[in-house]
Amino acid sequence: MRLLALSGSLRARSSNGAVLRSALALWDGPTATADIGTLPHFNPDLDGEDATPPDSVAALRTAVAESDALLLVSPEYAHGVPGVLKNALDWLVSSGECVNKPTAVITASPFPTGGDHANAQLREILRMMTGAVVTAACREIPAIGPKIDPTTERVTDEATLADLGTALTQLATAVATTATALTPEQP
Repeated sequence: MRLLALSGSLRARSSNGAVLRSALALWDGPTATADIGTLPHFNPDLDGEDATPPDSVAALRTAVAESDALLLVSPEYAHGVPGVLKNALDWLVSSGECVNKPTAVITASPFPTGGDHANAQLREILRMMTGAVVTAACREIPAIGPKIDPTTERVTDEATLADLGTALTQLATAVATTATALTPEQP
């Protein structure tokens, strides 16, 4: 099962980056992280019927299409989704790679809310895109700062790691269920 992660933070030492790296280490299978920082601003003129999408957009779409599941890990900015992540999703809206793709959303914040506004917005955007949001795999992680080792840039809080493991297990179960449902019946 191939997992593709998209990070809502471009910051090198982001706490959400630490959550993302920690989650990927718990996944049982190949993983990759999409480079969404190089995408141009979404412009439908670059993506119309007769247009060839920019190379970075084509690469993102290929990576999403080749994955079995998506993991979005994001901070919350001004009670919303960071622009870089929203831009990446805008490029995927009409192309179809997210349709029925099992997807988990994890937000982490230094505040007690755990990025709940961004989490809810991302889940709504993905549902509109007909992505298969796996509710049991979505998480809001509050007070993230002390849960990360700044040296290793990984989550060290055992309860948070256990919860991330549970979330990823739920995502993997959804992938397996989806794959089973799509496999043609044998005579």
